[in-house]
Amino acid sequence: MELSATSLRDKLQRDLEADHVEVEDTTLNRCATSFRVLVVSAKFEGKPLLQRHRLVNECLAEELPHIHAFEQKTLTPDQWARERQK
Repeated sequence: MELSATSLRDKLQRDLEADHVEVEDTTLNRCATSFRVLVVSAKFEGKPLLQRHRLVNECLAEELPHIHAFEQKTLTPDQWARERQK
């Protein structure tokens, strides 16, 4: 299994029908064991934070056992638009 920022981004984009996805490999030597992600998806509408994170975790269930640290931010398209205006 390929574990990279690009592979995670592609999977999140496809499976969560995301409007926007950012994935950053935060490992010091970029060895793909620590990631920070931002996912913007209409699938998050009306869902509390825990349910949003569960959707992301379910999407990456195969990859997460191989990841040492994982930080995620999940937003709806409206929340993303407001945040970008700041």
